[in-house]
Amino acid sequence: MGLRQSAGELGAALLATISTRLELFSIELSEQKESIIKVMCLSFGALLCLALALLILTLTVALMFWHTEYRFLALLVAVLVYAVAGVIMLRIVWRTLTAGPPPFEASLAELRNDMACLKRLGDDDPAEDARRGGPDHV
Repeated sequence: MGLRQSAGELGAALLATISTRLELFSIELSEQKESIIKVMCLSFGALLCLALALLILTLTVALMFWHTEYRFLALLVAVLVYAVAGVIMLRIVWRTLTAGPPPFEASLAELRNDMACLKRLGDDDPAEDARRGGPDHV
């Protein structure tokens, strides 16, 4: 086997590895994009529905207490309930965003494996190869 053929095979293997890693990255990027779009659309719809429900509920409570001396107290209680609920939901969103796995985790793991393999190949002792009968001896 000639040096030229070995270099060609090494180049082909390197290109195949890079191609595989880019395909994996592309798939993960597509999944992340779809996930973000889905979450954003569902969040917008949920927020719109909840805002309308809270508006109608607040108007109902205000109208129920309008002819009493407790109308301002009823509105204040509604504001406090909404504020507490909003803070709780923001904390849940923050925890969800910070606790999830990092994006492109599989691509990064594969790149780490590739780097470890290359490092092991670079750490091979040429004297050890000679004792075993050369670098091609298995």
